[in-house]
Amino acid sequence: MTDLHALTDGAATGTGDRSRPRAALPALCATQITSWGIVYYAFPVLNPEITSRTGWSAGTTTAAFSLALVVSALAGIRVGRILDQRGPRLVMTAGSVLGALSLVIVAAAPNPAVFFAGWTLAGLAMASTFYQPAFAALTRWWAPDHIRALTIVTLAGGLASTVFAPLTALLADHFSWRTTYLLLAAVLAAVTVPAHALALRGPWPKAPRPSTSLVGGTAAVARSRTFWLLAAALTLSSFAMYAVVVALVPLLLDRGYSTTQAAWALGLGGAGQTLGRTLYATLARHIGSTARTVALLALGGMTTAAFAIVPGPYALLIALSIAAGMVRGNLTLLQATAVTDRWGTSHYGHLSGLLTAPATTAAALAPFAGAALAAPFGGYPHLFALLAVISGCAALIATATRPPRPCQGADAPPRYKGWSSSRR
Repeated sequence: MTDLHALTDGAATGTGDRSRPRAALPALCATQITSWGIVYYAFPVLNPEITSRTGWSAGTTTAAFSLALVVSALAGIRVGRILDQRGPRLVMTAGSVLGALSLVIVAAAPNPAVFFAGWTLAGLAMASTFYQPAFAALTRWWAPDHIRALTIVTLAGGLASTVFAPLTALLADHFSWRTTYLLLAAVLAAVTVPAHALALRGPWPKAPRPSTSLVGGTAAVARSRTFWLLAAALTLSSFAMYAVVVALVPLLLDRGYSTTQAAWALGLGGAGQTLGRTLYATLARHIGSTARTVALLALGGMTTAAFAIVPGPYALLIALSIAAGMVRGNLTLLQATAVTDRWGTSHYGHLSGLLTAPATTAAALAPFAGAALAAPFGGYPHLFALLAVISGCAALIATATRPPRPCQGADAPPRYKGWSSSRR
């Protein structure tokens, strides 16, 4: 089998087609940085000014943003099906146009209703331009060597906040939030529309012959016990993970640390996330899909539990934040490869959309739920203990997500170097 790292210069796709577009990977790196940075990360930077200038409550503006995430989760199912059939070029180009248009509407919104409408359109753009469509494109073009390509794109995406949070703050220092969004919309259109339109022009390989695990089609897979349990495990994990990210700063503030110290802890967790993603390919080569899923979900619960019981010193909390970030970075790629590990690359977009929709919805609701649960549970340490239990439940559920049976055919799940069927 082709080595996992044989990624470039004429390596065959999962269908044996050598026509993968060479510009696709660097283009998707650039567009993931830009799309995430502008459509997602600019909002938390601008939201304080939005509320102060408009008089709208922070709850109202944040609800509009969360609505976009929910819309993205639901639309991702249909987007995935279109990607499987037609490829990424039309979907991602149209999504880029829609993303720029949505930010123009947000910038011009005279009232909350129009603001909500703009973010609803932004949710459709997210579904068409964020990780899931990029993962679908790379999985079809690069399989069975797709993990390194996915890792590269997620490493690039991890730079989105590093690039665009400071840039957004700089623009906001000189312009109003409305003008800042208009300028960012122009950047989004200038970078992502031509990149998607020109770099994703390669022929879309036909889906490989389905493996035996796809007998009965995607509907049968989506109704299977393995699929439902995997979706449940990833949903619980996503809820806990995103609630931890949002609640980390107030947890540290309650323990007497300064805002600057809390912000550094959160930021270094992001650095750990990037570091963790560089390790996933090695993890995938040596640990089977089920064991890998259980281990990462359990590690997420362990780091969350450590935050609940360890008040300091500060250096230890920094180390915990980096470790938790490393787990989060691996979980992003775990979710990206969950379908191919069990059911191959046929219908990846559709199955991945179905699998990640509840997890994305849970991630959107987690910040509100976490804040609402902190007081009733007696404070943030108790909230973190609850989130650790949720992660532990996710890990237990994941023990039952073993691939349905050994697969055969052109679309059999990849067997990375060092794997054995007994470790799945």
